[in-house]
Order: sequence, then C-alpha cells, then structure tokens
Amino acid sequence: MEIQKPFEIELDENVAQGVYSNMVMISFSPSEFVIDFAKILPGLPKAKVQARVLMTPQHAKLLLKALEDNIKQYEAKFGEVKLFGMEQRKLGFAPEEK
Repeated sequence: MEIQKPFEIELDENVAQGVYSNMVMISFSPSEFVIDFAKILPGLPKAKVQARVLMTPQHAKLLLKALEDNIKQYEAKFGEVKLFGMEQRKLGFAPEEK
C-alpha cells in the first residue's frame, strides 16, 4: 500500500480575495458538473457570473457531502441557518425558468 505524502496548497493573492455570490446555476453532462457562481443585485436586469467551477460527478458528490458536514458543524456552533423566500426560489439557487 502506497502512503500518500502531504502536499501544499498554493493560494494566489487574487484568488485569496474571493468573490461574492448570491446565486448559483448548475448544469451537467454525463462526465462533468458546471457550477456558475453569480451575483445579482436589486434593480439590475441580469446577473454576472463571478466564477465557474467544473468538476467530475464524483467530485460534485464529495463537495455535497463536505458542505453537509460543514453546515452541520456551523449550525451546532451558531444555530440553525434559516432559509427565506423558498417559495420563489428552488433550493436558494437561480429562479426556475418557465
């Protein structure tokens, strides 16, 4: 059995600044998930994509599990995250097209 060596993660200064996103659009094919993080502001007619992340279905599922675990830890420390406006939005993501 091969032992994995630790590795460093490099964080570029521009990436470290982060981007704000209050809208997510997700699409997929048999081989990948495309996750677009966007920012929509009141009074503006369109949202601007701030970042796009592509990943395999396996990595998307691992991301889902990591988010679930971290949200549970967050809520244990700070209390339940309440969701508002769910009647107009599907899971807090982009409004459904009709």
